[in-house]
Amino acid sequence: MTDTTQTFQAPRVLVFDSGVGGLSVAQEIQQRLPQVSLVYASDNAFFPYGTKGEAELIARVDQVITALLARYPADILVIACNTASTLTLPHLRSKLNLPIVGVVPAIKPAALMSKSGVIGLLATPATVARPYTHELIREYATNCQVISLGSSALVHIAEQKLRGEAIDSAAIEAITQELMNTKNAEKMDVLVLACTHFPLLKEELAQQLPARINLIDSGAAIARRVEFLLADSEDAPAGYISEHIAVFTKETAEATQLAPALARFNIDQQTYLNI
Repeated sequence: MTDTTQTFQAPRVLVFDSGVGGLSVAQEIQQRLPQVSLVYASDNAFFPYGTKGEAELIARVDQVITALLARYPADILVIACNTASTLTLPHLRSKLNLPIVGVVPAIKPAALMSKSGVIGLLATPATVARPYTHELIREYATNCQVISLGSSALVHIAEQKLRGEAIDSAAIEAITQELMNTKNAEKMDVLVLACTHFPLLKEELAQQLPARINLIDSGAAIARRVEFLLADSEDAPAGYISEHIAVFTKETAEATQLAPALARFNIDQQTYLNI
């Protein structure tokens, strides 16, 4: 009798981010599609993306994705980074012959959810400033006031948390206070976490914000999109265990420190591209 667990070929999803924020997206995909094989790729050698120029980011993402797909051919590519998605998706889609799922700020669901008409947008400074983000607001939130705040500090705090380091709660409080000191913030009832790092700090952010504010992100929507694109794939046989790998572009002490956190995301293999 043939062992179906040996012949089954799991769909492979490549989840890419500048750091480890995309793990929040990877987790949603794992929960929705436990049969898929995940390659989680972090371009830690070029982290953070939010401070880089547009031309150099497009070139860098192209270089890294090309190297990743050469080593780990995938059925779907997920760009789990708002900065990279708003900038590099057209280039990647013109070059690659596979489905590509990007991350966009959850402006549309936030506007639909809000009862007060005042929503918040917490993102990196680059995403807040990007014309793509302004277009989303014009298209989906014309009837809302959108209070935007860019923060690079939260990205670094999320990385520290995953490495098991002590995080600065005072710094998080200062960021939430800046948001809440904005005009009409007392009416805000939905806050969009428009960086994939930020859901990793959802609990800490919620502690500093009024209970009326719903925190939403794009992770579940991305997982649903991946599920839709893999709808025709074969079901995993009983007893099949998916393999998940983490790939970093640079071997560093910080990346090594992430091993316990990666294990919590069912990723027990770690390797390096060194590019």
